[in-house]
Amino acid sequence: MSAGRVLIAGIGNVFLGDDGFGVEVATRIDRADLPDGVDVVDYGIRGVHLAYELLDGRYSTVVLVDAVPLTEPPGTLAVLEVPLGDGGRRPDVLAVPAVDAHGMSPLAVIDLLRGLGGTAGQGGPVERVLVVGCRPGVLEERMELSEQVRAAVEPACRLAVDVVRDLLPRPHDREGAAAEVA
Repeated sequence: MSAGRVLIAGIGNVFLGDDGFGVEVATRIDRADLPDGVDVVDYGIRGVHLAYELLDGRYSTVVLVDAVPLTEPPGTLAVLEVPLGDGGRRPDVLAVPAVDAHGMSPLAVIDLLRGLGGTAGQGGPVERVLVVGCRPGVLEERMELSEQVRAAVEPACRLAVDVVRDLLPRPHDREGAAAEVA
């Protein structure tokens, strides 16, 4: 599947223990492992900034890296897809909970994007939103990850890289397609 440009966005609050998981992963991903067309940005708690970044239509796929409330033990990783169907609604930008930068969810970012006049899904520039998530163990005031979540950071880096590699065409795929046309 070809996805155009891809954004890996690390999100979370580094002052709340494991909530800083996405930020840690974004800073530790080895950019040399990524295919062309992929950007990695640490957004922290700046979800409003992320929504504005998506508004310009540069990215067709967004991979959010964040702590998520999974039912498995702390440190468990999962890849989730955010549903983008909106039923044609355009939220009131001031009513969207995304304006609370400390409590943004992926859906809140998408709602804010739509409220600002952007589109996601159903033919919009942002076609897919995936989450590489990790079950947190500690969400209290502290500036370090729990042992379980810290152990999940490197596997999450590899998982995020694998996810975007699966999204983008491989160079040999493009060459093969060109050879078939010629």
